[in-house]
Amino acid sequence: MNLRHATLHQLRIFLAVARHCSFARAAEELHLSPPTLSLQVKQLAETVGQPLFEQLGKKIFLTAAGRTLADACADIEGRMERLSQDLAALQGVEKGSLKLAILTTVKYTVPKLLGGFCAAHPGIEVAMVVGNRENLLQRLAQNQDDLYIMGQPPEHMEVVSEAFANNPLVLVAPPSHPLVGQTGVSPLRLKDEPFILREPGSGTRLTAERFFASHGIVLKNRLEVGSNEAIKQTVAGGLGLAVLSATTVVSELALGELVMLDVVGFPLIRRWHVVYPKGKKLSAAAVAFKAWLFEHRPQAS
Repeated sequence: MNLRHATLHQLRIFLAVARHCSFARAAEELHLSPPTLSLQVKQLAETVGQPLFEQLGKKIFLTAAGRTLADACADIEGRMERLSQDLAALQGVEKGSLKLAILTTVKYTVPKLLGGFCAAHPGIEVAMVVGNRENLLQRLAQNQDDLYIMGQPPEHMEVVSEAFANNPLVLVAPPSHPLVGQTGVSPLRLKDEPFILREPGSGTRLTAERFFASHGIVLKNRLEVGSNEAIKQTVAGGLGLAVLSATTVVSELALGELVMLDVVGFPLIRRWHVVYPKGKKLSAAAVAFKAWLFEHRPQAS
């Protein structure tokens, strides 16, 4: 066994497979073909001299050697990331890279801010992942990105969290709904209304459920939909009401496809947060973008 023959490319591939416990998902993440990825892992196992994975049924699991190597790979990846940050810091903020992970709802605002930042700092390479809350929490736990933009910081992780903008949640209905045009509607009048909800764990859903629970109301879940776009279309089709971030329905309200109901207690005000693991050393690019967020944040609603 001579680990000097192992390449950083092979270690990176192996770590992705170990993280997902899936060759297919690792290949998708790294934009490699499954045969190419499998060959690299096979060659690495030959270099190590021990099997790195074992298959039980349709699932793969790390062997003892695989777990040891995965820990080492994570250490190497972390050290290489710090090296990249240190070298970028020597060149100043105009060089380096920035990796962002943002909540799906934030895609209506943050990319515009990012566009301005990139125009001001063209030498910085930027990568951005858009996902739901569960996706972001997984990536945060694995420290895969520099900064995370989300509505509700995790309570079970040690993180730094800074609120930078308001995120008002509004109650929308189809134009034909009987409550359209009425003012000061009591939340109790909605106890029998069907709602279109995001998936369990969604910050928007949790906030809405807590608000109505405080009025003794359990929302009638007509449908669970995994995207804001699908929810808007479903509500416009007359299948129910929905609580959505105001930033996601600007166009639909302007076109009259959706109508905002005047319900007492709405809008529900949440906050957008920039989050990263506690103790993480931010790169010069990440520090600059965080400052850009606060300087160019949307006006408070």
